Amino acid sequence: MTTRSRIDPVLLARAFRTVAIAEACSWTGLLIGMVFKYLVVHDDIGVRIFGMIHGILFIAYVVITLLTARTFRWRAGTTVLGLLASIPPLTTLWFEHSAHRRGLIDGERARQG
Repeated sequence: MTTRSRIDPVLLARAFRTVAIAEACSWTGLLIGMVFKYLVVHDDIGVRIFGMIHGILFIAYVVITLLTARTFRWRAGTTVLGLLASIPPLTTLWFEHSAHRRGLIDGERARQG
């Protein structure tokens, strides 16, 4: 007999929100780095730094979205929308806010039932 470890839904909801915000911030940093690279100083240091940070946070967002979708039992369409939100700049903020408002990441309710 195997025991499955259960992720605390309250902590997962907080982590999802944190990663969604961080991913959006890294997008902002990358966009600012691109402005500096192509319009201001023609140096790619900002793109190199924020590109790596954004890449890591993009992967983290995809992983935590899949984990959150599984834990909170999202429908396939919601999961796909959450994943697609990682592509346009700052859309993870919109998706996280929408999911929270619709009760899709209500950790307390998931913890109780």
